[in-house]
Amino acid sequence: MSPAATIPEIVKNVREHMHKAVESTKRELAGLRSNKASTALLDTIRVEAYGSQVPLNQVGMVAVPEARMLTVQPFDKGLTQAIEKAIRDSDLGLNPSSQGNLIRIPLPALSEERRKELVKVVHKLAEEGRIAVRHGRTDAIQKVKKVEHVSEDEKVRAEKDIQKIHDEHIKLIDTVIHTKEAEIMEV
Repeated sequence: MSPAATIPEIVKNVREHMHKAVESTKRELAGLRSNKASTALLDTIRVEAYGSQVPLNQVGMVAVPEARMLTVQPFDKGLTQAIEKAIRDSDLGLNPSSQGNLIRIPLPALSEERRKELVKVVHKLAEEGRIAVRHGRTDAIQKVKKVEHVSEDEKVRAEKDIQKIHDEHIKLIDTVIHTKEAEIMEV
């Protein structure tokens, strides 16, 4: 951002920054395992293919045929073992098995202890999202204070707007957390 940014530009940029922080938190939480199968569960898995680490969804088609089952159909049959290994080595606690050119991944029921661990991870990821939103607010307020040729009233009003945007985004993160926590704790 240029040093001569206007207050409306600062407010617009901070809104975008905070929105990205919330979206990033949602993506991270979607990758956490709950009792329901979701293709997003495998989004963070990277497979050793063609000499580099490739996202799983680029080497196979992920599907949810049943509530507690995921399947991966490799685009290249030769990658079946690499995909299985990547899934097994992930910290998701999954045990894939291949049948022909289809990899089946049953989702075992989560133990009470595992659910509580996952809730802690949810809170950690959410706090990272909140921190990103707070950093955006702090940054924007500092930039507003440096804006020249505007009255103090305008600066105070901009700071209040930024605080309001901050509060809205923190509430969004809290809503996402509560939803994910309920999903994980559901037996």
